[in-house]
Amino acid sequence: MQSKTMILSVVGAAMVASAGFAVAQGKGGYGNRPSFEEVDTNGDGKITRDEMQARAAARFGEADSDGDGAISREEMMARAMARVEARVDRRMDWMDADNDGKVTQAEMQQMRGKRMGRMIEWMDKDGDGALSKDEFGNGRRWGHHGMMGKGWGRMSDDD
Repeated sequence: MQSKTMILSVVGAAMVASAGFAVAQGKGGYGNRPSFEEVDTNGDGKITRDEMQARAAARFGEADSDGDGAISREEMMARAMARVEARVDRRMDWMDADNDGKVTQAEMQQMRGKRMGRMIEWMDKDGDGALSKDEFGNGRRWGHHGMMGKGWGRMSDDD
């Protein structure tokens, strides 16, 4: 039971952190950012605090599946799991080259090979097709999310 509590704590903390990061990046909190027109409900070309609060109330109502005016742990988990499931489905669509519902090591290596090739091209400052110690250690950022600035680690002084 303690490990379940730990996992839920980590998931909860990750949800809060990712929501804060998404808001800071201008991508809304949970889920996709709505269009301007979805929030500008009166169509006057401006988004007011009242319109934003109405949007938040609507999202709360969507999460409050039993309509009791509160979001229970179960309702919160259901929303989180729906988002996780949608994300897994997108990843499977992207990675499962033969559409058999499974990702083999070969499919994963093929996908990673493409990403790693782009990463080497991006970091290879002298254009020789390989990374020197300087390019590898002092070049662009690294991270578990790959290239293009998502989740990258340290930067060099000249970036």
